[in-house]
Amino acid sequence: MNRFLFNITKTTRLNLKTIREYSILNSAAIEHLSSIVGSSNYSVSEAIRTHHSKDESLHEEAHPDLVVFPQNTDQISKILQFCNKNRIPAIAYGAGSGFEGGINAIKGGVSIDTSKFMNNILEVNVEDFDCWVDSGTTRKQLNNYLKDTGLWFPIDPGADACIGGMCSTSASGTNAVRFGTMRENVLNLECVLADGTVINTAGLKARSRKNVAGYNLTNLMIGSEGTLGVITKVALKLFPQPETILSAVAPFPDVASAVQSTVEIMQTGLPIARIEFLDEKSIQANNIYNKMGLDETPTLFLEFHGSKGTVDQQAEAAMEICKDNQCKEFNWATDPEERIKLWHARHNSWFAFKSIHPNRKAISTDVCVPISKLPEVLVQTKKDIEELNLKTVIVGHVGDGNFHTFISLDTADTEEMKRYYAYSEKLVRHAIKVEGTCTGEHGIGLGKMKYMEEQFGKSPIDTMRLIKKALDPNNILNPGKIF
Repeated sequence: MNRFLFNITKTTRLNLKTIREYSILNSAAIEHLSSIVGSSNYSVSEAIRTHHSKDESLHEEAHPDLVVFPQNTDQISKILQFCNKNRIPAIAYGAGSGFEGGINAIKGGVSIDTSKFMNNILEVNVEDFDCWVDSGTTRKQLNNYLKDTGLWFPIDPGADACIGGMCSTSASGTNAVRFGTMRENVLNLECVLADGTVINTAGLKARSRKNVAGYNLTNLMIGSEGTLGVITKVALKLFPQPETILSAVAPFPDVASAVQSTVEIMQTGLPIARIEFLDEKSIQANNIYNKMGLDETPTLFLEFHGSKGTVDQQAEAAMEICKDNQCKEFNWATDPEERIKLWHARHNSWFAFKSIHPNRKAISTDVCVPISKLPEVLVQTKKDIEELNLKTVIVGHVGDGNFHTFISLDTADTEEMKRYYAYSEKLVRHAIKVEGTCTGEHGIGLGKMKYMEEQFGKSPIDTMRLIKKALDPNNILNPGKIF
């Protein structure tokens, strides 16, 4: 048996009091790993390990045995070389803002946190509309840096997530209807494979907008949730900051009318930048939390980018569609302060929901369906919520068929938890039935694993396992996730 694993002696436990008895690392392993990153850049403390033991999901804490804070790619390479040789699990960690248990160290091991040191903006090529960043850089940090360049990075999952984590789940968010997901906006990745090999997925320095050379390793890594490699650097597409932004809010009498308007707006080909949905309970929560006076009915929040003349035309076309679907009113603004006011409810919907259900666990889940199926699925979801008597609101990036439900739970109430799990299964299975997916942006992690074969069938899952086996034969990278 490996000399670094499963041989925790009584003396070692006394020396490492903060490591739980199930630890798979002994003092020699910890000493070696700490020597790679430096004596002040690792931790075995209970508090730090707990912080790295779970994300925002319901899944139980699963502590890593050690947390390291590497300063560069070379250190991560050495860490993974050691972990691979000694079959020690390694879990990449960024901001910890996920919703499906993707970072929980269910087999212990080493949590590799890139957010402390590997958070630099390495280069910005203004004339080429791209940049290179460390994986621990956050999206807000990047956009603050870009303010004076006239460029921005539009992918906005809501949380101030790390770019590496956003790649790992192929994050998207409110701007995806116009700009796509991370999968469409990454030009190249630097990754460290399980054995410590460092690769650039699109070529050594490539950052061209088109690239069909060889296998598409970039998109293989994006969405792999840290199971195939640890992302260390990312080349991203950037976009010009829009000349004019017009925001609009449109309340409707019911869910079906609001969602039907969305379908028709998308079918016209209007180049809409954002189109978001909040149900009446979410609007009600926002009125309380933000002291707003919005009509408490299902509501669309829309945004258009372009020149002054084009955004006005786009808004007028969208308004006509909304009015044809019994929209109560259609308010728009281009003034920055007014736009912020109009979008305040959407931006704060998660915090508003949590505030009206204090002392309860708030979680979020998501599915994505074809646009034409969205009215059917959302109407049925509302019925399921009412029948199961759950404290839930619906918000959605409805322009691309993706929506979330925020659920407030008393995790000690067995009956309520049963109702929640029944609801979650209904939601996912309905999405798959109408040719959608069990997750549009949260990822699989632990939470959606049981639906993978139902969505893909056996052969594609077997193919995924073959890829995993080829790149990580010792199964050290985020083991026990996805399938």
